[in-house]
Amino acid sequence: MTPAPLIVSAVAVLRDRRILMVTARGRDVYYLPGGKVDAGETAEQAAAREAFEEVALELSPDGLEELFEVRTQAHGEPDGRQVHMRVFRAWTDDEPVPSNEVGSIHWTTSADAVRCPPAGVEVLRQLVERDLID
Repeated sequence: MTPAPLIVSAVAVLRDRRILMVTARGRDVYYLPGGKVDAGETAEQAAAREAFEEVALELSPDGLEELFEVRTQAHGEPDGRQVHMRVFRAWTDDEPVPSNEVGSIHWTTSADAVRCPPAGVEVLRQLVERDLID
């Protein structure tokens, strides 16, 4: 039996042809601010909530623009467990600040794909394809 996919939302904050990514405390894998969609929550609400929880950015769910969905093997999960991640573009001039669960913030390009799990690699690929990052 195939395990249920992880349903997650993430925000893509883009500046100077780079994207905001973070690392969890004690880890060195880069990922987008985001996380699981809670029961009763829209994908946009989850993305905005996670952005606030992880990097202190106050984003309106209504102000987010859905870019695409990535479906791939979930990082750190058994083989066959998929992650379905909806990626939303967010605009803000505020500076992200790492929360207790985030070790550090990185402004990344496609050159950093080697630091990313499969979903992050695919996000970077699609952003390059759309000419949004280097």
